[in-house]
Amino acid sequence: MTALLATFFFCAGIAHAQERTSDQRGSFGVPLQPFSLHETTDAWPRTEPIRVAYYAPRSQPALAPRAESVEDEDDLETTNAFPEISSNRPAVAGDHAILRNGIAYAPSHAPDNIKNAIWAVNTLRRKPYVWGGGHGSFNDTGYDCSGAVSFALHYAGLLEAPLPSGDFRHYGRRGRGRWITIYSRNGHTFAIIAGLRLDTTDLRDGGDVGPRWYAGGRDTSGFDARHPAGW
Repeated sequence: MTALLATFFFCAGIAHAQERTSDQRGSFGVPLQPFSLHETTDAWPRTEPIRVAYYAPRSQPALAPRAESVEDEDDLETTNAFPEISSNRPAVAGDHAILRNGIAYAPSHAPDNIKNAIWAVNTLRRKPYVWGGGHGSFNDTGYDCSGAVSFALHYAGLLEAPLPSGDFRHYGRRGRGRWITIYSRNGHTFAIIAGLRLDTTDLRDGGDVGPRWYAGGRDTSGFDARHPAGW
């Protein structure tokens, strides 16, 4: 009897202990942990911002555009139009010829005979000055002033035989022309054709260099201005 009672109390003690353990677990059998709604996260380490170092180049001041040098002021264009080059007949839009590297560009609005005169004179730009040159023949090894002007007029269809400077003082009509003006005096002749000067004298050194185009004019004091009729 005593052994039976001892066994009963032993089993009852085990059951009571299991019941207390079950009360301390949740419905899923996991031990519950105490917590508080007033707890803060001070226990967790605070996140510091990440600082990144990088190289920022200093701004450089803008450089002024570099001016381009011009070797020969006579090669400056008299218009901003871009020349249209076609074989050995360079042309430019408008009413005025331009000069580039010693070559004249005929204006597109000029009559064909004026263009032909300009293109023909371009072939003389390396010819030397020769007194009396261009008078025995329009095609010569060198030219003087009136010989060069005679050459231009011939290829414009406006002159059949070369003339000396004195005879140009009575050529054509008095005054300046629309496309061609001839300035003549005893001893020298030059012409303005579509705005460019055809001359054998280089005014910079005063010497005779042969037939050349120039963008600038010259003093016409003492010269008679003449022009072909209608031109």
